[in-house]
Amino acid sequence: MITWLISGIIKGLLSSPFSMAINQTTKYGNIAITEEAVASLSGEAASECYGVVGLVEPSASRAYIRELLKKEDFVKGVHTKKTKLGYEIDIFLVVAYGVKITEVIQEVQKRVSYVLKKTFGMQRVEVNVLLQQIIEVK
Repeated sequence: MITWLISGIIKGLLSSPFSMAINQTTKYGNIAITEEAVASLSGEAASECYGVVGLVEPSASRAYIRELLKKEDFVKGVHTKKTKLGYEIDIFLVVAYGVKITEVIQEVQKRVSYVLKKTFGMQRVEVNVLLQQIIEVK
């Protein structure tokens, strides 16, 4: 009976795509911010950087990578994980041909880190940018 209960709890936790990233209690009540909210804001901040064409799903093969994610689907192109030291954000990007890629990636890292610290008060944020493709923008 206990094994079944624990198994059910674990299955329920694993079936949820996002867990709570930030939980705080203030004198006014509880604050709960999901990893989905963190991922959405991270994707939006990254997409606004110069040279970024868009975000893609990490599982997208080269054949499907031309389909960039829409703003409401940015969470599919960002993975968030809470670690012992803070938060780890993985962003899957497509950048424009002809831009200095290292500069674009550094700008994405700085911007996403700044926005998350400013908006959610996250103190330690590691932003990993995974370049998926370079395309020519016409």
